[in-house]
Amino acid sequence: MSQNRKAPAYQEYAAAILAQLPFRTITLQDRGLLWTMRMECWVNKQLPNNPNVIAKALGLPVDEVVTSLPAVMPFFRIEGDFIICPELEDYRMHIEKIRKKKSTGGQNSAAKKAKERRNKPVESGANDVSTILKESDKNLKSNLVDSCNTLLIRPLKRFTRISLCRLSLL
Repeated sequence: MSQNRKAPAYQEYAAAILAQLPFRTITLQDRGLLWTMRMECWVNKQLPNNPNVIAKALGLPVDEVVTSLPAVMPFFRIEGDFIICPELEDYRMHIEKIRKKKSTGGQNSAAKKAKERRNKPVESGANDVSTILKESDKNLKSNLVDSCNTLLIRPLKRFTRISLCRLSLL
């Protein structure tokens, strides 16, 4: 969703739908129409409120759609000239709320960090490139001199330890 795209899928809990009496009492043909209509509603948000147009849009025989439509309508709602799935629309709104909260949180965090950077006091000479390089060079030398790093080399079957303490290169 970070690319401002629509949600590609929705979660479906089998127990939630199987527990509903209207689902358990419909035929296999009705269930097929129900799932096809739900998927269509997820992608296009709505279906026309006309069995002939629904059948044509879904690529199904008109007589089967006309027969099964009354059985699946408890899962849908008619709004004007269209059929929508209220459950999927609620889920879509839920996803959108989460996306907006994340976006707002990210914007607030970025603004706070930018304000902190703007208000951070600048040390004298800190912007001078040579000063920055000298400080960096000092830190690098002290880290190498003060620490002792061990490097393991494995020629054939033995390990040989090489100790890099107090380098004379510095």
